[in-house]
Amino acid sequence: MATQPDGRCRIGPLRPTGTKRVSLPIQIVGMLGQTMAQMVPVTVVLALVFSVLTHLAACNPGRPWWRKRELVTDLCYWFLVPLFTRVCRIGLLVVAASIIFGIGDSAGLIAFYRNGHGPLSTLPVWLQAVLFLLISDFVMYWLHRMFHRGGFWKYHAVHHSSEDVDWISAARFHPVNLLLGTVGVDVAMLLGGISPNAMLWVGPFNLFLSAFVHANLNWDFGPLKYVLATPVFHRWHHTSIREGGNTNFAGTFPVWDVLFGTFRMPEGRLPDNYGIDDRGFPSGIAGQLAYPFRKS
Repeated sequence: MATQPDGRCRIGPLRPTGTKRVSLPIQIVGMLGQTMAQMVPVTVVLALVFSVLTHLAACNPGRPWWRKRELVTDLCYWFLVPLFTRVCRIGLLVVAASIIFGIGDSAGLIAFYRNGHGPLSTLPVWLQAVLFLLISDFVMYWLHRMFHRGGFWKYHAVHHSSEDVDWISAARFHPVNLLLGTVGVDVAMLLGGISPNAMLWVGPFNLFLSAFVHANLNWDFGPLKYVLATPVFHRWHHTSIREGGNTNFAGTFPVWDVLFGTFRMPEGRLPDNYGIDDRGFPSGIAGQLAYPFRKS
C-alpha cells in the first residue's frame, strides 16, 4: 500500500490477518496504523531528496522548505489527509457495495473488492493501472476546473493559499475538495471494477509525482513538458489569476490542457509569486478548514 500526499492511496484490499477472521473495524484501525507508519519513512525520504534537488536547481532561490511559512500547517495536512481519505474511501466503498450490490458482511466485501469485478478485472493488472491513470486524470482535470469556479473555489482556495509552494504543500486540501475529487474518483473506479491490486502500480507513481510537481524546482522536461506534469508546469498553476492561475489543471498528463486550451508555460520565464488574493486567509489548519463555511 502506498499513500499519496493528496490522499490517494492503495485502497486495500480488506483482508483478515493471518488465518483468524478479524472484524472490519479492527481491520480499518490496523490500516490507519499502517498508513501512518508508512508515511513517516516516505516523508523522510522525500524531504532528503527534494532538499538536495532544490539546492541544485531551485525555481525560486531563497527560503528552503523547512523554513517555509506555515510549515506546521502543511505538516498537519501531510499526515492527517491520508488518514481522513483512507477512512472516507473505505466507508464509501462499504456503503456503495451494500446499496448497489447488496453486500453487507465483511467476508462478502473482502471477496468483492479483492481482485476487482466485471470486465475490467479480467484485464492484466498493469493495463488496469494504465487505464486508471488515464481515466482518473481526465476526470480530475474537469473536476479541477470546476473547483476554480463559483462556490467550489472557496474549498480549493485552501490548496492555493500557500505562498511558499514546495513538495510539502502537496497535501494542503480541504476535506470537501478531497471527497468530491480524488476520493470520489477512486471510489467510482473501484466500483467500476478496477482491482485494488492496480494501486500497487499507481500508488508509488502518484505519491512521488504529487510531491514532485509541487517541489521548488526549475525543471520543465523540454519537449516532454506536454507528456508529463513538471514543477514549472504546476507552479504556473499556483500563481495569481493574472499570471496563469486558471491554467495547467492536469495533475499528470498536460495533454488535457493542450487539447482544451488551458496549457501555459511562457518561454524564458519562471513563476515567482504564489497564493491567493484574500490577504485575510487564515494561516492555521483549523481556520483554513472553517474558511469556506465562513465565506458562505
